[in-house]
Amino acid sequence: MTDRIERQVHIRAPRSRVWHAISNAEEYGRWFGANLQGQVFAPGQRARGPITIAGYEHVVFDVIIERVEPEQLMAFRWHPYAVDAAIDYSKEERTLVTFTLQDVGEGTLLKVVESGFDKVPPGRRMEAFRMNSGGWEGQLRNIDRHVSTAS
Repeated sequence: MTDRIERQVHIRAPRSRVWHAISNAEEYGRWFGANLQGQVFAPGQRARGPITIAGYEHVVFDVIIERVEPEQLMAFRWHPYAVDAAIDYSKEERTLVTFTLQDVGEGTLLKVVESGFDKVPPGRRMEAFRMNSGGWEGQLRNIDRHVSTAS
């Protein structure tokens, strides 16, 4: 097991378009599957909203924005795979999710790295890692489709 998940996708859209899709909270929610209406992604700010993905409507998307470097990097912290309403995740350390953008050929290379799984409680570490690993693959397909159809 590793402490980090790393995924990337080449999106055939300009960096500015991809940046807007990850840095604008409401648009992020549209492709990610969360209602983030009225939320803002700014350093030190918390963004929260209900997940809109079937079967996960009971889960709240809850992040604390750590860094924003326009058109280059956006990072937030969250509790990975925090889907059980009976568990209080607030005492757990959050993992760090970092998106980076880079111009590549005709488009943008979007990378996502989620790190800090070694601090997730042992009883749920493997499941959180497994679920988020597959989850990021799906989410990168979602943003690619979203940006490609919305540009």
